[in-house]
Formats: sequence, C-alpha cells, structure tokens
Amino acid sequence: MRALFAGLVMAVVLTTSGCKPATPTAPARPKVALVMKSLANDFFATMAAGARQHQAAHADEYELLVSGIRNETDLGGQVSLVEQAVAQGAAAIVIAPADSRALVPALRRAQQQGVVIVNIDNRLDPDVVRDAGLQVAFVGPDNREGARRVGEALAQGLKSGDEVAIIEGVTTAANGRARRAGFEDAMTAAGMKIVAVQSGEWEMDKANGVAANLLTAHPALRALLCANDNMAIGAAAAVAAAGRSKNVRVVGFDNIAAIKPLLADGRVVATADQHADRLATAGIELALQALKNHVPGADTATPVDLVTQ
Repeated sequence: MRALFAGLVMAVVLTTSGCKPATPTAPARPKVALVMKSLANDFFATMAAGARQHQAAHADEYELLVSGIRNETDLGGQVSLVEQAVAQGAAAIVIAPADSRALVPALRRAQQQGVVIVNIDNRLDPDVVRDAGLQVAFVGPDNREGARRVGEALAQGLKSGDEVAIIEGVTTAANGRARRAGFEDAMTAAGMKIVAVQSGEWEMDKANGVAANLLTAHPALRALLCANDNMAIGAAAAVAAAGRSKNVRVVGFDNIAAIKPLLADGRVVATADQHADRLATAGIELALQALKNHVPGADTATPVDLVTQ
C-alpha cells in the first residue's frame, strides 16, 4: 500500500515539475467575408480583385471569403450569402448591400453571433439600422457629390432649358438615391429640364430598354444621366441604335474598364471613379481593426473622382 502511494506521489511530481507544459496553439487567422452585389458588374469584379490582392499581401493576418449575387436585385441570394459566411466561421462580414433595408435583419442576426459587420459602397438605412440595434460603420464615397460633378461636366455641353432624363439604379439602394439627387442638383443648377426619371436597376439590358423608350417618348431629349456605367453602356447603345449619337449625351458612374472605350470616342461624356479596389481594402482594414480593438470603428469617407475623355 505504501509502495502504491509512493508511486502515485512520484507520478504527480514528475507530471507537475519534470515535464514542460504544452505550448499554447496560436489563434487561427480570422476569416473575413466580402459579400458583394453582382459579380457580372465589372465594378464588383474589380472590388473582389482588390480584396484578393490585399489578402495576398497580408496572408498571415486573415483569410478571405469572397462572394457575390447573380444579379443586382437578388436580395434573397445576398441574405443567403450572409448566412453562409456565418456558417463558414467568418469573424467579420464586409458587405456592399444590394438593398439598404432588406439586409439589416440578416446582418443583425450575424452580429448577435459575434460577427463584426462593416458596410461598404451602399449605405444601410440609418433608421432601420438604429431600430434593429445593429452596430455598423460605413466605408464609402459621397455618391451625391460624385454624381453632381458628373452632371456638371455634362452640362458644359448643353444649354439652359435642354431636356434630360435620369436612369437611376435600384430605388431602395441609398447610393442610387444619392446619385439621382446629385444629378438633379447639377441639372437644376444649370437650368436643364428633367423630363423623366426611370430605374434601370443597375443592369445594362434593362437600361437599354429604358433608354430606347425615353428616346421615343422625348424626341427633344439631349442627355441621359445613368447612375452606373453598366446602364450608361446600355443607354449609349440605345442612342446609337436610334441614330442620335450626335445630339444625345450620356454619362455614367463607376469608371469600370468597359466604359473606357466609350469615353475615348465620346459615346459617354463622363463618369466617376470611386476606386472599387481601394473601397474593398478600406472595409477589410476597418474590420480587422474592429476585431483587434473590440469596437465597431467609425465611418470612413473614401475618394470619388470625376473622369472625362
């Protein structure tokens, strides 16, 4: 019995003093999910590329999950992507929401599970965010100011009283409403007559049809102000098909790669560059800071620049 007791004591001594404790496992890199709108839009393809380049340069700091929806109005699909990011163990979600209100409940559920939320590009509705108790910082440009500058560039080639029309984005998206307001600011200040405002829902084909109808309905129309470049490309094609390229001017917003040939030959007069790649990077960096400091972070303004021929 004494021998057994002595053996047990010796075992305890060896365990507590003779063996080194196991080295703690280093914490895993946090997963950051970038959830965007349609990857068919060059703007979001550029955003995704910028995010991947940033992660490659900071591979030891975080893992990156990149996803986007099939088209600009696939709200259910984007809600599913948020839920999927949570299921994949994302510590933070950086989201360019397709709708400023519809995504708030899903993001709130994610936050209740400890996920950091950063809103980029299209601002979530402040009232809905407040009512839901969602804590979120916004990273993005002043869309209204950018659109106003594009409108001013357009007005230089028009005269007071000329008829113009606006092809806006998804009407429930804050950035779409801001760009429409910026266009209206510029046209009102220049004395133009806004004869119509219709939505192309950010899509090239839809904007092409809207533009064709506007050109038919308004024979004196002198300009189409489009809230993104995809719609501007569709509108410019409609103008060309109607044989009115010489007297109907088109502008866009985003400065995607596909718009550059149209800027070069004058089919599109101006656009605005909000630097999609840098926008994604700024959102990711804010998310990483929030994870490190355990605070949601503050709103961050990003640049938007006028681009002409």
